[in-house]
Amino acid sequence: MHLKTFAFAAVSALTVAACGSSGGAGGARDTIRAVGSSTVYPFAKKVAEDYVAANQGMKSPLIESTGTGGGIKLFCAGLGQATPDMVNASRRMKASEFADCQKNGVTDVVEVQVGLDGIAFASAKGGIVLPLTPEIVYKALAARPYGKEQTAKTWADVDPLLPAKPILVYGPPSTSGTRDALKELILTKGCESDPAMKALKDSDKDKFEQVCTEVRSDGAFVDQGEQDNLIVQKIEGNPNAVGVFGFSYLEENGEKLQDQPMNGVEATYDNISTFKYPGARPLYVYYKKQHVGVIPGLSEFITQWTMSWGKDGPLAKVGFVAAPDDVQATARQNATQGTVMTADGLK
Repeated sequence: MHLKTFAFAAVSALTVAACGSSGGAGGARDTIRAVGSSTVYPFAKKVAEDYVAANQGMKSPLIESTGTGGGIKLFCAGLGQATPDMVNASRRMKASEFADCQKNGVTDVVEVQVGLDGIAFASAKGGIVLPLTPEIVYKALAARPYGKEQTAKTWADVDPLLPAKPILVYGPPSTSGTRDALKELILTKGCESDPAMKALKDSDKDKFEQVCTEVRSDGAFVDQGEQDNLIVQKIEGNPNAVGVFGFSYLEENGEKLQDQPMNGVEATYDNISTFKYPGARPLYVYYKKQHVGVIPGLSEFITQWTMSWGKDGPLAKVGFVAAPDDVQATARQNATQGTVMTADGLK
């Protein structure tokens, strides 16, 4: 299947000039550039490798791990060869980010849900064992749990049934989609276990957001940057440490790490694909339709994604979780037909 070729007769001279010039020799950039999520990064690299193998003479796409938030900011900065053609995201683009795209001339954005992932909690093999729930994670990691002073030093301080070991969690930075998903799927759910917080959500949404999603900064939660493999190394070296990252990193390091189930549910392929696991989330790729036909190979690279994300596809071999069949069908249609996003579609 090949992505349909789009007509560019109506593209303004300004847009063509932007894509064709910027620092250096004239002519459009001849390498696809994608930025974004560290979670999607290994999958995008695999698709890039297969794209090069299937398209002789084409240069390998440049894939950069910048974090979802940072990547979307770069993507939405404008058109032209100085800006990325694609952004990989471990959460959906926000309405405010889409508005920035529109404001900066990136008016034709195509959203493709490429698959699923889970936010995994893990420790070293033989290390600490924690029967986690969203409430436990929230009480342990919140800067001000339920609006009160954070006093928990050990897991036993959170719940007397847990080990009296220091709370030490290595996780993603604020620019990461994994951090956003941690807030939305785990911290907020734990915070809402308190009736007063549910009421606060209705009366003061901003304060609710702060109380329920702000993470402590006293050393119990360590922002480890956009390198998930570094988190793996940190928890390998400390049996009392817990790491938070995408499921694929847990699966890839299964001989070294052990899962910490959430609500008694393990982070496994089947549990994520059915959303039984509380930390399951969709993964996305966004591309600029205005760059198709200008940046060589972009059309074919998008097509390579559609050929890779099935349950028995090449990405499944590296820890990727396939989306349900109907989601795959919609994603394939969006990708190949270049269906442009709208603000209403994000609501």
